[in-house]
Amino acid sequence: MRFSRPSPRKTIGAALAGLALVLSVGACSSGGAAGADGGDTIEVNFGYIPDFNGTSLLAVAEDQGLWEKHGIDATTSSFTNGPLQIQALGTGDLDFGYIGPGAFWLPASGQAKLVAMNTLGRADRVVAQPGIESVEDLKGKTVAVPEGTSGDMILTLALEDAGMTKEDIELVPMEPPAIVAALSSGQVDAAGFWYPALATVKEQVPDLVELADNTDFEDKVAFPTAFVAGNDVVADEPEKVDAVLTVLREAMAYRSENMDETIELTAEFNNLDVADVEADAANVEVLDLAELDKITEDGTVDTWLSGMNDYFVEAGTLEAPVDPAEYYTGDLFLKAGE
Repeated sequence: MRFSRPSPRKTIGAALAGLALVLSVGACSSGGAAGADGGDTIEVNFGYIPDFNGTSLLAVAEDQGLWEKHGIDATTSSFTNGPLQIQALGTGDLDFGYIGPGAFWLPASGQAKLVAMNTLGRADRVVAQPGIESVEDLKGKTVAVPEGTSGDMILTLALEDAGMTKEDIELVPMEPPAIVAALSSGQVDAAGFWYPALATVKEQVPDLVELADNTDFEDKVAFPTAFVAGNDVVADEPEKVDAVLTVLREAMAYRSENMDETIELTAEFNNLDVADVEADAANVEVLDLAELDKITEDGTVDTWLSGMNDYFVEAGTLEAPVDPAEYYTGDLFLKAGE
């Protein structure tokens, strides 16, 4: 398979050492190329989650030389979830990152900016051990969830739909790797979780029961994924933001036109089997660049975000969310395409 990297990956230094829950920390560098206009190289630290949603554009950017093209020396770091990346944005250890819908409450609380929408997720599930047949059957059962993620979000929605709350279950907060182990070994009864990690669980528990998925709630709330940036980066480094958004836009165009190749590149980037990434991508609605521009311009994204704000308020996650116009920088995303 054709795959080239500008330079070998290298280990991130002490900047992220304090984040003990980071799944793994790796890096890829564009090799210190000169800026696209002949100026200084733009240094960028970019976080991701190692799945199709979180990594496909970074894999394309690396393979296609887009970082170098736009004068960026990019260091990429793997995280287990979005909230950890928001934390790293706040401390300045990251400039940009990726989050799923469950973490949108963090930008909505003013802790970061959404700088680019990405995809619509279809990978979240409420799953249970064999013998549990409905969400109602979860009453009194142990249910694992990575707090503040889309797994948490879909569990909350499923319980609400069943006339229940988290008070009706024994909630067990866990990080994603621990949930895989706990479900596989039967240490918990159920979980709010997602693919592709659930595919690993199903190897050990082939009769795992799926009680709810994203499509059950699309009339209530969207499940978009997005890229985020630190507040200070957006406020103080417009050149960096524009350059990164230009790279993301070009990678989006490539992904839409070359899905098979993008799946292969993502598998290579994350050291995963192509078949596993292909299965993961099947749970994703990829939005092409024209559609992303359209839904930004016509207010669709703001409508999604307003609906998510309402959900987070009802779920008790937020008291007074920021208006979407304050934390989604759609104007900057569109400007990068001019």
